[in-house]
Amino acid sequence: MTAMEPFIHGISIVVPVYQGERTLHAVLEELQPYVDGFTTPDGHSARVREVVLAHDRGPDASDVVIRELADARDWVTPVWLSRNYGQHAATLAGIASSGGDWIVTIDEDGQQDPAFIGTLLDTALRERADVVYADPLNRPPHGFVRNTASRVSKRVLEVVFGGGRATDFNSYRLILGEVGRSVAAYAGQGVYLDVALGWVAGRITTAPVLLREEGDRRSGYSYRRLLGHFWHMILTSGTRGLRMVTITGLLFFLGGIGFAIYLVLSLLVGGGAPEGWTSQMVLTAVGTGVILVSLGIIAEYLGVAVNVALGKPAYLIVRDPQAGPFGRVTPPDYGTRDADRR
Repeated sequence: MTAMEPFIHGISIVVPVYQGERTLHAVLEELQPYVDGFTTPDGHSARVREVVLAHDRGPDASDVVIRELADARDWVTPVWLSRNYGQHAATLAGIASSGGDWIVTIDEDGQQDPAFIGTLLDTALRERADVVYADPLNRPPHGFVRNTASRVSKRVLEVVFGGGRATDFNSYRLILGEVGRSVAAYAGQGVYLDVALGWVAGRITTAPVLLREEGDRRSGYSYRRLLGHFWHMILTSGTRGLRMVTITGLLFFLGGIGFAIYLVLSLLVGGGAPEGWTSQMVLTAVGTGVILVSLGIIAEYLGVAVNVALGKPAYLIVRDPQAGPFGRVTPPDYGTRDADRR
């Protein structure tokens, strides 16, 4: 009797590319051994069947590098976006274009060590998890202020706005293939990828990894973009923000009634007009501010709903620009044109 051959877990690596001109070659070199197949620490057989490079129209020559890598390696699949949509949209586009049993998302800068792919897969199989986030054992190399702001914002999202397991969110993640592709197909415009995964994943867990330095590449995220990133997480995490607006309005309404009762009792007991109109004006101003902020939050939610209703896509995949009309432009012969005019 012939023993059954072990099942080989096919893995698609998805890399959103914004400015990877200097780092992509090294990242692909590191992934090359995993294309030939590998065994995880728990003894499972796996191989990287493809690397999907989703070009997000960054400021450097990443597109040239992607073409070079695709020409040299048949397991590299380029995905071309029509414009810059952001990291999460580019990741969704790459996931939608993948075909593996599992999907691993990594950054373009080489910070995430592919040696831990086996650890992520073992954790998923051991705990029957649809999504496994890398849990860094060392501090991310972004500086104290940025690391602290990231931890605090994720904790606020998780506790206050119901953003799932936001403290575990990480761009180094393993996703069950069918779950990832379903999210990529149905997620609306502006949806935060990890929040969307929390909507559908049966089990989400983490696995320990070690992060590496980013090198001398400058981060593509300014503090303004990171703040916008956090705001998108809030708006796509659900309707708890709207409920908070309602609760805040109710508290101020009850406070106003209590203040009115206090004024009436002061008149009855003291026999004169109470002092403290300054504090009343302060309360009025604060209440007005809360109303305006609440209206702004509601308007933001309405904006998200309008984008979905209008059918604004989260991303748009096109063919390689060099393979279309833009790559067929003939340089004008100005000397010939001048001669024709004469």
